[in-house]
Amino acid sequence: MTERKYIRLAVDSSIATITIDRPEKLNAIDAELLSELGSAIEEVSGAKAVRCLIITGAGKAFVAGADISAMQEMSASEAEGFALRGQAVFDAIENLHVPVIAAVNGFALGGGCELAMACDFIYASAKARFGQPEVALGVIPGFGGTQRLARRVGVGLARELIYTGDMIKADRALEIGLVNRVVDPEALLEETLTVAKKICAKGPLAVQACKGLLLTGPEQPLPNANRAEALAFGRCFDTTDQSVGMKAFLAKQDPAFTGE
Repeated sequence: MTERKYIRLAVDSSIATITIDRPEKLNAIDAELLSELGSAIEEVSGAKAVRCLIITGAGKAFVAGADISAMQEMSASEAEGFALRGQAVFDAIENLHVPVIAAVNGFALGGGCELAMACDFIYASAKARFGQPEVALGVIPGFGGTQRLARRVGVGLARELIYTGDMIKADRALEIGLVNRVVDPEALLEETLTVAKKICAKGPLAVQACKGLLLTGPEQPLPNANRAEALAFGRCFDTTDQSVGMKAFLAKQDPAFTGE
């Protein structure tokens, strides 16, 4: 497994965990960290045994944002390039073939909030804080925040949060649908691992198909999205997993899916 300065990747059975480990900078994102995160995602993508990925942070932050000291002197073209690199990495997370869960342990601001939103869903510590505060710096979100936040919580709430730059607590994030669950800080990884194991016990090809449909369907007219669902449903019946799952159900046994 590749050694990295700021990113720790661990794989335990079918669950991979990426920990962003730059606590002295509250895990702030610079070009090097972004590159390492991208390579870790590529490594997970190539690991056939992995069925779920968890992303979390070391210390008291998930990711407190982009590294302002590294961005301060960027030219307009350099800033655009940095945003495009960040969007490419976060798109890779969003489009990873397996579910990705953000375990937000602390501050998820700016690029950290954007990273969490690139994951399939978010579990948050009660100490977590969320926000897109870029306007306070005279800039805007650059890693997809204006787009993913609106898709998560609705345009009206996204406008309010982005225009004001306000930081919100975990319970408010839960209330508006930004996060799925708020748990005690000590229980965050345990709760996240529990749901990851639950996902891994299901048919992996079926889960992957559901992820793809949920990513693309909302942007399509409903008849087109439903047609895509029917096609994917049919393809399931060409898999060993379908036979294994249905036979186990009828025999009142636990299925042993192989992803074939």
